[in-house]
Amino acid sequence: MGSFSIWHWLIVLVVVILVFGTKKLGNVGADLGKAVKGFKDGVKGEEEKSSATPQQVADKSTIDVDAKEKSKQ
Repeated sequence: MGSFSIWHWLIVLVVVILVFGTKKLGNVGADLGKAVKGFKDGVKGEEEKSSATPQQVADKSTIDVDAKEKSKQ
C-alpha cells in the first residue's frame, strides 16, 4: 500500500466515513456495482453480435431487402 502503514489507511477511512457518511458510501458502492454489471452485459452483448455466422448475417439482410421491395409496391 505504498509508503503508508495500515494505520494511515485506517485513519483516512475513518475520516472519509465521517465526511460522507455510511449511507452515501453505500449508495456509491451500489452504483458502482450496477455500472460494472452493465459494462459486463455490454461486453457480452458485443461478443454475441460478433459471433454471428455469415449465414445469419445474410439472412438478416435478405429479410430487410424483401421488406423494402414490398413497401415500394
